[in-house]
Amino acid sequence: MIRQLFSIVVWRLLRAIRVRYEKGLLRLLDNIELREGEEIEIIIARRSFKGFKEKAGKYRFKVNQDIVEEFLKERR
Repeated sequence: MIRQLFSIVVWRLLRAIRVRYEKGLLRLLDNIELREGEEIEIIIARRSFKGFKEKAGKYRFKVNQDIVEEFLKERR
């Protein structure tokens, strides 16, 4: 019961919607329920990794030890 109530409350507070950026504006692709004058916060999450490889490639570096192996030893 409490878990269901929590899920409903969180769903009402946090919701992902689709938008499209056009001519400097975000155009809603999904309906949203807001009161007139209500302010919200928007978190932008890109749906594409276009250009990620080029940007991330700049941060490659070599290490003298196997970091993954060290991590696994610490967890055992």
